[in-house]
Amino acid sequence: MTTLSCGIDFGTSNSSIAIDSKGEISLVPVENASVTIPSAIFFRQHDNKAFYGRKAISLFFDREPGRFMRSLKRVLGTSLMSQGTMVNGTSMNFTTIISAFVMQLKMQADAVAGQEIDSVVMGRPVHFVDNNPAADARAQDELKAIAQRVGFKHIEFQFEPIAAAFAHEARLSSEKLAIVADLGGGTSDFTVIKLSNKSIHKADRSSDILANTGVRIGGNDFDKDLSLAAIMPELGYRSTYGDKKLEVPLKPYHDLAEWSKVNFLYTPKLIMQMKQLFNQSHDKKRFSRLVKVLQDETGHTLLAAAEGTKIALTDNEAHKAILDFIEEGFFVPVERTVFEESIREEVEQISASARQCLREAGVSNEAIELVILTGGSTEVHSIQAEFKRLFPKASIADENKLSSVGLGLAYDSRNKFGKPAVV
Repeated sequence: MTTLSCGIDFGTSNSSIAIDSKGEISLVPVENASVTIPSAIFFRQHDNKAFYGRKAISLFFDREPGRFMRSLKRVLGTSLMSQGTMVNGTSMNFTTIISAFVMQLKMQADAVAGQEIDSVVMGRPVHFVDNNPAADARAQDELKAIAQRVGFKHIEFQFEPIAAAFAHEARLSSEKLAIVADLGGGTSDFTVIKLSNKSIHKADRSSDILANTGVRIGGNDFDKDLSLAAIMPELGYRSTYGDKKLEVPLKPYHDLAEWSKVNFLYTPKLIMQMKQLFNQSHDKKRFSRLVKVLQDETGHTLLAAAEGTKIALTDNEAHKAILDFIEEGFFVPVERTVFEESIREEVEQISASARQCLREAGVSNEAIELVILTGGSTEVHSIQAEFKRLFPKASIADENKLSSVGLGLAYDSRNKFGKPAVV
């Protein structure tokens, strides 16, 4: 039986797995007919059974009792990996949680292949953790241990923007100097690379890869920025309390605006503290909304409203964020200009990382012939505008935003692990 390999894109927001089937690289349907799955997991309360992706999201928003988690990739390399978390009253470490999600991907691919796949190229950001090489190395080691735990025997890693380049390379008819901008939920990564369809089967591409850079900013940060700028003020953010007119604590709002931290807010201690502050609040109407969100444990619903507003502002100049789960008829009108101003500094940092990649590659903006945009965050209007400004003469390729990394990782796995497999 032919040994099979695959590529896994375990993303902050969405994930995919691709294999080589009958000589053709293809994505595996991982949730019904869909070839991408939201990186979400829900543990049902009464039996701790795990559900994944859209089903997990649906159960959570249908108010099924249980524990919901997203953005698990952001935990890699942090102290939370060893600390673990409580899941329906049971202590569970994040290696177990993430392994359950990755195993779900592998099982779908094994089923399509008709045999167990033992070799994988795992995608990784250029930096799991900014400016911390030790934490970055630890994150990759943790992801490797997870891959081993779910049954992979041979494991390699590839930078996600390089994988996205490989996916696009197969369709090129001539050599191109390209920059890949991979803007996901948790990171923004860049690669300057020479692409040619004649290079598809080269196992060693080091001479073609001119530079890699990255920054730990992505779509989740845009959600947070938008939430803090437009939504949280309606929950009392930056309001005051007490005789000295002190500003209310900001940390609960910041944690409530970040997918990976929401679950840690629902503690009796914090809720009691917020109730005590409510008694001294100078804006009781707005601050009471924060208390209600904490009591009702609807932080993920609040953050989903911010994410939905961000997505809606891609095509619309304004949008109403519906928050009627807090109080009847409650909504917050948000204009695109407010969103763009809230992420302005983040966009500049992303642009700076792209420009750094050019400098490290030793090429000019004008030398870039192709800009490959991948990852859902490249849909953001100001991101699109910034890359068109940086590279006005280059062609823009932005198809398969959510799946190109997975495809490219499978191309890389075929080159790293030997002959094309036939299934």
